[in-house]
Amino acid sequence: MAKYKTKSVLIGRKKHSGDNLDVRPCFVSLFNENDPHKSGEIPFEILEFEKVHRVIIDGLKLNYLLPGNDLVANDLEYIEIKASGTEIFLTGRQSKSSMKAKR
Repeated sequence: MAKYKTKSVLIGRKKHSGDNLDVRPCFVSLFNENDPHKSGEIPFEILEFEKVHRVIIDGLKLNYLLPGNDLVANDLEYIEIKASGTEIFLTGRQSKSSMKAKR
């Protein structure tokens, strides 16, 4: 399991490659500021995974960005990522204010 200090992450899938429709390449982009999709900030690191069937996210408040089919998590202290077979497990610590629903 790898641990990354980051303020926000953007999780998304890449274009399908190959014949197996059960797996796709995906990415997790790490940012130093919240809502990177609004600011145009460039990620300080991009983690890429080739054959992923499922991303399992535990204990984080997420926002689903409809235009790009991506997920964003803000107000992070860190995330931990473990790749196992065709699954990616993602967990981390968010500030308490992020855990409350924003309307």
